[in-house]
Amino acid sequence: MKTTKLLLSGLLATVFALGGCSTTTTSQSQYSGFLSSYEGLSAAKTTSGDSVLRWADPDFNVANYTQVIYQPIRFYPEPHSSERINQQTLQELLDYTNDRVSTALFSRLKPASIGAGPGTLAFRGAITGVDASTQGLKPYEVIPVALVVAGAMAASGGRSQNSELYLEAELVDTSTGKPLLRVVRKGLGKTLDNDKQVLTANDFKSVIDNLTRDILSFQ
Repeated sequence: MKTTKLLLSGLLATVFALGGCSTTTTSQSQYSGFLSSYEGLSAAKTTSGDSVLRWADPDFNVANYTQVIYQPIRFYPEPHSSERINQQTLQELLDYTNDRVSTALFSRLKPASIGAGPGTLAFRGAITGVDASTQGLKPYEVIPVALVVAGAMAASGGRSQNSELYLEAELVDTSTGKPLLRVVRKGLGKTLDNDKQVLTANDFKSVIDNLTRDILSFQ
């Protein structure tokens, strides 16, 4: 019995060591510095079912605003292309994000015609990370022989990966300069076959589409 318990403990320890469990919430170490502040952020569920970190001024009511100044989403910090994601893909991702987000915002609020003033919000946002992380072990792999094989695959880069996109955004009252809403968001895109698969803009479009739905339904 003692031997069985030790074997089980060792097996579980190996699972957690190899798993690298991916969460859909951004950790503090992944904050980019783009936002004016990260104080008061707390976990929340969006309409699309995504987990985000969010802070809102208690008095903020989007119904009190009729216009928005849209500052195009950018990369922060500026990314460098690599063998897995080239400059064309980065630009396609940025263009798709700006098209979808601006369309969603302008369906709720009119584009500001005279700049800052009463009843006008300013939106600023950034893509703060594009990443891929190795997926954890599946339940059927928690068998000694399968565990050894899975471990070898993880070491050799043969395991599936999650594609990950990080975004940060905030809304500001332009007449007072007061921040009203801050959001830090991590989305999982398409599953990648391994750590050699080249990333494309299509891998992340579902993340942006969920963000768009949440903008449309935000109260």
